[in-house]
Amino acid sequence: MIRRVHIESQWRREALRTNLWLVPTVEVALATGLFLGTWALDWAAYRGSLELPSWVISGTADAARQILAAIAAALITVVGVVFSIMIVTLTLASTQFGPRMLRTFIRDRTTQLTLGTFVATFVYAILALVAISPGPHGDFVPHLSITVCMALVLTDLAVLIYFIHHITTSIQLPHVIASIAADLSEAIETGAGEPEWAGGVERGPSAAELHARLDDCGGPVLAPASGYLQFVRHRTLVHIATELQAVIRLENRPGHFLVQGHQLATVWPPEAAPEVARTFAQAHITGPARTLTQDIAFAVDQLVEIAIRALSPAVNDTFTALTCIDWLGEGLCRIAARWQPNPVHRDEAGYIRVMAVPVGYERLVQRAFEKIRQAGRGMPAILIRQLDALAEIMTETTSPEQRQVLVSQAEMIERVSTESVPEQADREDVHRRYLAVLTLNASVGNES
Repeated sequence: MIRRVHIESQWRREALRTNLWLVPTVEVALATGLFLGTWALDWAAYRGSLELPSWVISGTADAARQILAAIAAALITVVGVVFSIMIVTLTLASTQFGPRMLRTFIRDRTTQLTLGTFVATFVYAILALVAISPGPHGDFVPHLSITVCMALVLTDLAVLIYFIHHITTSIQLPHVIASIAADLSEAIETGAGEPEWAGGVERGPSAAELHARLDDCGGPVLAPASGYLQFVRHRTLVHIATELQAVIRLENRPGHFLVQGHQLATVWPPEAAPEVARTFAQAHITGPARTLTQDIAFAVDQLVEIAIRALSPAVNDTFTALTCIDWLGEGLCRIAARWQPNPVHRDEAGYIRVMAVPVGYERLVQRAFEKIRQAGRGMPAILIRQLDALAEIMTETTSPEQRQVLVSQAEMIERVSTESVPEQADREDVHRRYLAVLTLNASVGNES
């Protein structure tokens, strides 16, 4: 249950993080609260009930207006510059890394904080400017607020310098690839672990029997809208199925594209399907793009996309592809050791209520290697690095089935080398790496 709550909270955090409005809105609210506090102190000092420190800026109302107006004008100009830098960065990312990389830059906290800091200071300066007004003891000038505004401007200057440094670093390919690999590692850690049901006795029909019943006479549940399946609340579905004494089999997993009116799930007994369809919207979320929370293959696809773009004739950047293969190998090492997808979800009594479609180890290995192998046809460096990655993953495998998947990929790489690499010496290099994978497979198998 704790793991389920963690996954759902992670999805909510991810949904809130992937936007450019939340952090600036929060900072504007904080700046407004800060101004109300400094204004109250300024008003107390104006009435004579409080004495401000000597370091507080003093001056006439006209001088204060000029200072605050200049600050506000400069800040809104810098906001425009920051926004322009962001647009250029997003355009560069879309062109060089692929459109799916935009999410990585949009969710960047430094960018959001920079934009929010300047907007919040601008709002603070405007509020301080408006606060200057005639009063019973002469013009009311919020001296403390102006001093705080000057301090915020200095902070903004430091933030701007760091933002420029951050942007120049974040658009470098190694940094982008490492960032995606970190997202992959986080998704693996979130998705790994024991099945959600940790009860005692497993009751009721087996998964195979239920699959047969669903195939024979299951009732369909149709997708209410088109889009990518982003998140599934399995425990909500378990609760719905338990109330109806039914079994729900999902036909899609997060990351799949749903077409409105096409089958989303199958329910047994079939008479429960209309009620499940009515409440299914509570348990799943669709959207225009894929997310990482329950879609671990998305991070793998992002790294593969960068690699095959780098291998295209227009780019011809072999070293970037090699970097992607290195990080894919690291991620698959984690998957081989820890990935335990949960295909069934039971109720508290131990009955199977929901049957999911988790992405398996074999499919993840195929996604990580096949497209790059196809794009790197005739390139010995790519084929050798893939075989090296397979050897690294082999050391983390826990079953003969896992190792056979890797051997199958190695065999395909060996055939591609034989067919497409013209130089004999290069083919021999690839073949030596292939033999190393086979040798490691035999040694790991004997140890286990």
